Amino acid sequence: MTALAEKCDAIGNWLQGIADVLWGMPFIVFVICVGLYYVIGSGFFSFRYFGHTMKYTLGKMQNKESNSKASGRISPFEAACITVGSSVGGTNISGVATAIATGGPGAIFWMWLWALCGMIFKCAEVSLACYYRNKDEHGEYYGGTTVMVEKALIKGKGWKWAAILMYTFGWGFIFQFVGGSQAYTLSETIQTAFGIPQMVITLLYTVFVYYIIWRGKPRIAKFATKSVPAMCVLYVALCLGVILANITQVPAAIVIIFKSAFTPTAAVGGFAGSTVSHMMRVGLSRSINSNEAGQGSSPLCHSSAHTIHPVRQGLWGSCEVFVDTVIVCSATALAVVCSGMWSSGIKGASLTMASFETLYGSVGPLFICFLMFMFGLTTTCGVYTYYNSLFMHLLRNHPAARDTCIKCFRIIFPLSNVFQVGLVVLSGGGAALNWAIADLCLIIPVFINLIIMLIMSPKFFQLLRDYKARYMGIGTVNPNFQPFYDNPPSEKEVEDLLSEG
Repeated sequence: MTALAEKCDAIGNWLQGIADVLWGMPFIVFVICVGLYYVIGSGFFSFRYFGHTMKYTLGKMQNKESNSKASGRISPFEAACITVGSSVGGTNISGVATAIATGGPGAIFWMWLWALCGMIFKCAEVSLACYYRNKDEHGEYYGGTTVMVEKALIKGKGWKWAAILMYTFGWGFIFQFVGGSQAYTLSETIQTAFGIPQMVITLLYTVFVYYIIWRGKPRIAKFATKSVPAMCVLYVALCLGVILANITQVPAAIVIIFKSAFTPTAAVGGFAGSTVSHMMRVGLSRSINSNEAGQGSSPLCHSSAHTIHPVRQGLWGSCEVFVDTVIVCSATALAVVCSGMWSSGIKGASLTMASFETLYGSVGPLFICFLMFMFGLTTTCGVYTYYNSLFMHLLRNHPAARDTCIKCFRIIFPLSNVFQVGLVVLSGGGAALNWAIADLCLIIPVFINLIIMLIMSPKFFQLLRDYKARYMGIGTVNPNFQPFYDNPPSEKEVEDLLSEG
């Protein structure tokens, strides 16, 4: 081992150790409690009115309301495609497989638990971001966690100390760009299938990222709307093929997922065994990493959407969690467990690939490589729009510095792929180190965002009651309540949208 490789290996072990400590039981309990608080506080909205959510999201993807946009904003459907594209990626294929390979099938139960809590939690994140959104000097709308903290807490309540939350979240979120997992997952997959060096694939991938992000959000939105729905359908269909081919194993797979979620899983085959706490850790972290509920990420895009009510756009947040985790991640999990490959000792995307090979033979790796490439691009490019929104707010009082920073970041951002893959490859840490870096970069913004969302929960519950009264006929409309803090749609825009909705 070279001196550089030894240093990388030492850094890798250090990062993995820190990630294990930070994602310990106290933080896991905190995450679950916050999620359950929103579920109960909303009156189990995402469960009781699941049909309403689907009706005004997936059920109206092509109507005028979902595709309408005004100057400075994107359509609700474009926002959803960008955010679904940013969440459905390497975690769905590699992260879920790694969670099963290291934590056992029980990790899937904890992944599902956060998804069920995350449906209402992400709805709240998106709703609040739309309620408190800003408009810049070019007429473009932006928002997110930092904007709501400034308007609601710093200015609204006079809590100057809340600036600590705002800047810690903002810069902590931006720091995540060094932990992008998509390039590693893709390069690992293609190297396993075809033997092409990971760094070569990473450099090629970086070039594609440059091409898509160079024109900004319009090109990213166009790319996402064209590719995301088709990719999700194709991947789920391929997973269903594996599941149906092993249909007799499905009952046993369900049993082992629920049974092992609360009991340690013994070593079997190439699986080294796992404790319950480790299962909870990998299940929750992969769920948050995948569906982004709790990250405060997708509100950065959704706040630009043209919508009649903040909660109407928030329904898309619930839909994204359902599509990403309940459908796509579950498809991966069941394919891996039902095929019997989960205990083989294989990890990462290679495990999903091995599960596909049991049915599709040598064609299976081709499917995975193509989908990983496309999923990776939509994820990386979607996340890029989040960082742009944060720069717009954090440097809002310095427009020249803001524009310069955004231009420089456009150049630096894709290069983070080269840095991160180089570190993992040189250290020999593999998929485990890759996800340790991702978890480490994730924990600070998630922790701060959960605290902020606890403080902001009364406003969301107020918005939810108003939406139910205005558009669901549940309760009485308060004529003095304004659905938007400022920058609301015009009365004509609302009438036009409702006439088509």
